Order: sequence, then structure tokens, then C-alpha cells
Amino acid sequence: MIKSELVARLAQANPHLYQRDVERIVSTIFDEISGALSRGDRVELRGFGAFSVKSRPARTGRNPRTGAPVHVEEKFVPFFKTGKELRERLNNADIPEHMLNVDHGDDDDDGDDD
Repeated sequence: MIKSELVARLAQANPHLYQRDVERIVSTIFDEISGALSRGDRVELRGFGAFSVKSRPARTGRNPRTGAPVHVEEKFVPFFKTGKELRERLNNADIPEHMLNVDHGDDDDDGDDD
């Protein structure tokens, strides 16, 4: 689901709200979460999960084409840990297999039928 689909679903479920107001609400929530993470804060939504920031230290990487060492700067990445209720809901849901992003190990995507 993308942001516009989320807005459309929320607007449909709440016909007393204008779609532009729903868009503003969704954008405000995302902006607040982004702002908190950029300040290094943790955002916890009970039952859903927690957003936090993890640090990846500087390291020496390799240029995949030449194999030459390359310095990679320290970076900060967003991290999401699911809440207990969301995890339980996902594990008890009837999600069709074709909708899951699952690696079964038997499809190597090289085009042959082995």
C-alpha cells in the first residue's frame, strides 16, 4: 500500500472527513515520526511497533567492479520493530502465498527449470 492508497482508504472509512483533511492528517503523522527519528528519538505505537534509528559505523568496503577498497562513512538508518499485537495478527492471518515476499530457496531466477 502506498500513501495515496492509505489516504483513500481512510477517507472512505471516514466519510465525514474531507480527503484533503485526511491527506493533511496522514502527512502530519509521517512528518512527526520523521522529525522524531531525525532528532534521534524513538517512536512507539503500542500494538503496532516502534521506530528507532540505528547507527552503522564507518567501514572499509570494496568497489564491486575493481575490488579496490573504498571508505564508507558512518550512517544512520531507520529501524522498525513490530509490536506483539501486530506480530500475532500477521501470524494468525490468512495471507495468500502469492502476496508474500517469501524466499523458498528453490527459485533462483536464472530462467532455467532446474
